[in-house]
Amino acid sequence: MARILLVDDEPSILSVLSTLLKAEGYTVSPINNPVKAAELLASDSFDLMITDIRMSPINGMDLLKMAQEQKPTMSVLIMTGFGSVDTAVEALKIGAFDYVTKPFKVDELLITVQRALEYHRTMEENVDLKSQLGAKYKFENIVAESEPMRRVCEMIERVAPTDTTVLITGESGTGKELVAKAIHAYSRRKDKKFLAVNCAALPETLLESEMFGYVKGAFTGASANKEGLFEAANGGTLLLDEIGAMPLSLQAKFLRVLQEKEVRRVGGTENVMVDVRVLAATNVPLEDLISKTQFREDLYYRLSVINIAIKPIRERIEDILPLVHHVLQRECGDSKPIPIITAEARQILEQYTWPGNVRELENAIKHALTFCLDGKITRDLLPSRIVSAYPQGGASNTSTTPNLTQFRGKSLKAFLRDKEKEYLKYVLSESSGDKEKAAKELKISLATLYRKLPEPQ
Repeated sequence: MARILLVDDEPSILSVLSTLLKAEGYTVSPINNPVKAAELLASDSFDLMITDIRMSPINGMDLLKMAQEQKPTMSVLIMTGFGSVDTAVEALKIGAFDYVTKPFKVDELLITVQRALEYHRTMEENVDLKSQLGAKYKFENIVAESEPMRRVCEMIERVAPTDTTVLITGESGTGKELVAKAIHAYSRRKDKKFLAVNCAALPETLLESEMFGYVKGAFTGASANKEGLFEAANGGTLLLDEIGAMPLSLQAKFLRVLQEKEVRRVGGTENVMVDVRVLAATNVPLEDLISKTQFREDLYYRLSVINIAIKPIRERIEDILPLVHHVLQRECGDSKPIPIITAEARQILEQYTWPGNVRELENAIKHALTFCLDGKITRDLLPSRIVSAYPQGGASNTSTTPNLTQFRGKSLKAFLRDKEKEYLKYVLSESSGDKEKAAKELKISLATLYRKLPEPQ
């Protein structure tokens, strides 16, 4: 249910309005001290603020300006006496949704509150929609809205058609395997196998037999010949993940495979020719391992013909919300509607440092979806470790704030009409111009849709 911050220094008005709004099912926080109201506004999340204009030492206009800066999608209703209507009109120019004059009629007030809350939901969805439409999806699951990820996509486009060995670097969870799969998918080897092995997950003996295979009797338990990953991936692509963890003794054998294009199974005497494109990935700078004599320098230069570096998502904030919506779309599919994300939740997601990168973000969104019941992802649905890292009432991230300067000087009705046209145009586009389908999606009648459509030029 919607949360309302109610501010008035007159106890009687505060009591009556609080009782009235609670009876309608709203969650109300009545405050008779505007200073405390300002503190609560900064530290908590509300869908609507209803405030009197004439208060001291902070008045309603001050609270409105604070709300515009800290909670740009929250609706604000101004209460005023007949003598302060000019001030209330000024408040509308600043950004208040509407004003009501005292004494007010109950029915009119409740209708105005309902409209203000609908406006708030529209603004939330508009910011949410902007994030979705802004996303640039390339190579299936790769989201590239930020400049660093666009450069990664450009690199993929250039190197994919070649057989060049590529070294992919980046922190754990940044999506190195996704990049490797994209390189394979857009290469001439796309119809062949893509195989991957984690060099850090297997001990040396198992890693060698996994990569090169073995012959019957090579060791205890080797009851039959077995081909390794190089043979299995013949004609395709092999990704060596966490290449820095490969033991030095294996590095020498691996270097020979790269140079000679042939492998010898463990315990075998014959070499087998292979045609495999090798991609390598690491979350540890190989230069550091070379300086510690833990990685062969000649192998490094053989691997890093092309180096694709993926930045952590804390350094590409523009990708966070598009990534969130990508995960939501994937998890929800066509079976259920995609929930919207509140402004506060968006701020938390964008300001968290994400040490686990994309993998951690995906898990956080899956966690929120598990507990999401009303079609809205709020602060409370995010994992506690993420929320605790975000100080409640922290500074607003203006990057998620919709730009409303173009509407300055326009009436509220003109603003809503323009935003409605934008949304109608979007839904019609998504429906391929099918007006019946669009009307169903908008939950309005076909006649209403025709009436709302702009006149043909």
